[in-house]
Amino acid sequence: MQIALNARILQAPRTGIGHYLAELVSALRHEPDLELSLFHGWGWSSSLPAAAMPGYSRLTPLLRQIPGAYQARRWLEQRRFDRGRSAAIDLYHEPSLWPLAFKGPTVITLHDLTHLHYPSTQPAARLREIERRLGQGVQQARLILTDSQFVADEAQRYFGLGPERFVVAPLGAAARFHPRSNESLQQVLQSHGVQPQGYFLCVGTLEPRKNLALVLRAHAELPQALRQRFPLLVVGMAGWKGEQLADELHTALASGHVRLLGYLPDEQVAHLMAGARGLIFPSIYEGFGLPVLEAMASGTPVILTRRSAMPEVAGTAGNYIEPEDLHGLCEVMIRLINDQAHWQVCREAGLQQAKLFSWERCARVTARAYCRALEG
Repeated sequence: MQIALNARILQAPRTGIGHYLAELVSALRHEPDLELSLFHGWGWSSSLPAAAMPGYSRLTPLLRQIPGAYQARRWLEQRRFDRGRSAAIDLYHEPSLWPLAFKGPTVITLHDLTHLHYPSTQPAARLREIERRLGQGVQQARLILTDSQFVADEAQRYFGLGPERFVVAPLGAAARFHPRSNESLQQVLQSHGVQPQGYFLCVGTLEPRKNLALVLRAHAELPQALRQRFPLLVVGMAGWKGEQLADELHTALASGHVRLLGYLPDEQVAHLMAGARGLIFPSIYEGFGLPVLEAMASGTPVILTRRSAMPEVAGTAGNYIEPEDLHGLCEVMIRLINDQAHWQVCREAGLQQAKLFSWERCARVTARAYCRALEG
């Protein structure tokens, strides 16, 4: 069975969908009777490209300003997709939003419906393109993979499709996310001026949907001694509308108790995840919430909201708050600092919950979906 996978997103710095695709491809390599051809936007290859860092392209900001630029780029990609593609391809898998044209069976992955709930998180030109293309892509697909049952359910309602069109393939945590000894953490943590279990961590693109403003306010409300002992580290690159956080972020950074680390290499993120007192992830909407799983697999307690798909990931291991609950977030942070027994219970519960997920399982479910799609 020969599968064509659109891997163009791997040209960009790897955030959620990029990590999904890279890990899925690696895991699918171990599935029997399955061969992958990866389309990189300019041609075809059998290997994954190296991860890009921020600043990889100067074109993206221009696309937001040039009328028709998204359509022109898509036309060019379609031509490159058609050129050089093996005639033996049995099925095409599109892992991000909307598929290119393909005459054979198509499977897509629908990670979330953020553009419906929070359209302001998308550039206007991109939002128009999503609205124009996504419905067509859903109709084109024989099967639709989702990361969670939550997304499958809301997509069924929105598109008016039956459950037989959907396959839930939960994500996994990469092997780099695992508990680490304090000694093994020292080099990376010292480079950021922190000690093991001596800081809180936020991971994610800086945009309003991630609710970072609540974290900044809650950390500022901690007693000064705790703010000094447990600074807040924020990892992630700026996202669309991230400038809405500018004033609060500037105030927080000026206090010296919050540090904005930007986009970091994967191994550094894994070390910081394993060394944190807790991951704070109060996002308003997620199709899965991969950092939550990665933190639990690292032995780090998680603070999150009981919204969208995240309870499917954290189960009973999460410390849940409401998205607007400043006082509740402060209380949970203080408890994770002062109550060592509670911290240990959260750590062990998270490690057990994380064992329910793996990229191997995701790949097996995905490979079975390919077979179903080929059967028609």
